[in-house]
Amino acid sequence: MKPQQIAIPVRDPMTGLRVWSLAFVAVLLLMLQTVAARALPESFADLADKISPSVVNITTSTVVAQSTGPQGVVPEGSPFEDFFRQFREREGEGNRARRTSALGSGFVISEDGYVVTNNHVIEGSDRITIEFFSGEELAAEVIGTDPKTDIALLKVEADKPLPYVSFGDSDTARVGDWVIAMGNPLGQGFSVSAGIVSARNRALSGTYDDYIQTDAAINRGNSGGPLFNLDGDVIGVNTAILSPNGGSIGIGFSMASNVVTRVVDQLRDFGETRRGWLGVRLQPITDDMAEALGLSSTAGALVADVPDGPAADAGIQAGDVIVTFDGEDVADIRDLTRQVGATEVGKTVRVVVNRGGETQTILVTLGRREEAEGTIPAVAQAPEVEEPAEKSLLGLTIAPLTDEMRSGMGLGATVDGLVITDIDDTSQAYEKGLRAGDLITEAGQQKITSIADFEEQIAAAEEAGRKSLLLLIRRDGNPRFVALALDAE
Repeated sequence: MKPQQIAIPVRDPMTGLRVWSLAFVAVLLLMLQTVAARALPESFADLADKISPSVVNITTSTVVAQSTGPQGVVPEGSPFEDFFRQFREREGEGNRARRTSALGSGFVISEDGYVVTNNHVIEGSDRITIEFFSGEELAAEVIGTDPKTDIALLKVEADKPLPYVSFGDSDTARVGDWVIAMGNPLGQGFSVSAGIVSARNRALSGTYDDYIQTDAAINRGNSGGPLFNLDGDVIGVNTAILSPNGGSIGIGFSMASNVVTRVVDQLRDFGETRRGWLGVRLQPITDDMAEALGLSSTAGALVADVPDGPAADAGIQAGDVIVTFDGEDVADIRDLTRQVGATEVGKTVRVVVNRGGETQTILVTLGRREEAEGTIPAVAQAPEVEEPAEKSLLGLTIAPLTDEMRSGMGLGATVDGLVITDIDDTSQAYEKGLRAGDLITEAGQQKITSIADFEEQIAAAEEAGRKSLLLLIRRDGNPRFVALALDAE
């Protein structure tokens, strides 16, 4: 009997190696997919449950006088006649006072009832009501406001400790990080939207701008609401959107928490802001300036003028280039302005300047910016300058708001600004939704009451090297920001 032969397959050793390699790659890919899946939150529900009780809806109201119309006030054929007629038709007849309302958002930052929101949410109101997630409503008083950063601090009195949220470090937020926004969009009540940090350190037109840009949906009514990171910390206050129609297109801006916390602390302690003041007029350094000054880069801020103030007292001169302030490098004018504004009034700081190709360290004791601004007369106040009745700027024909216009438009006596009397249909302003009858109350985050104020903000933006000017527009009592290019026509 022949022994049974068993066929033993002969395997190529390289084949076995390839099999093990493929298996290893498959396992590695599976692990990577698992890690990626863990990086994406399956739901924001737990976080929303945690932070919702601290987010509030804000309703503001004010009493305005109702007029029967512009008879005897606006001449026949006036450019105001058409939109005054529209106001009369919409509001009806009568000569009685009425109360108008506006909506916004905010959030509680302490158990004893301090609430943060935007200044433009509560500006001009005589009654502020805070609605909590539970449905409870409390009246609020204004502790202080800061139009420059558009921040307001309110206070409510409750009979129990309130749920609150804390500020996080906005400087740690990175482009691409998850964020969620909460608020009261379009008056629909509490709402959550999610997105990512789209960009950092955005500047719109304010002196102290440091905005976080996000694609989380932000709409009218979200103003003053918080922007959270995934730890439930507030890293921004939702303030503005860029939009051609007033609705969200995924470009929203939240004032960075590291700016807000300094403002809030001062409002809580003093009821007002107290910013450092260096006392110099600056201009940006261009490539040709850097070459002429013998600088290796355009970093720093060129001193164009030194009026009476701390810098002049300390010996800073026109033509100096400020390269460091209080131990921090100065990137540009905006950077220096924010550093100075965030420094304690009365503090003596080291300012390093480049003068004639050599560096010098100068000790400067800072003054207070608010006091300094109050001593500078505005050009528009000169008695010999006559304010024009209207003027065309940036595609808009604007005119100062008068008492007669306030009556015709149903506005309160405390409301000021410029009325858009006409608009170029081919202009960027028209494309972005501005219309005749809209009221411009701020330009460059500064209140404006005259055409000269508006021109001054345009000049300031151009001098600072900005490409656009941020306007605060009010229509039917609802505010929104619109950025217009400075070369827009």
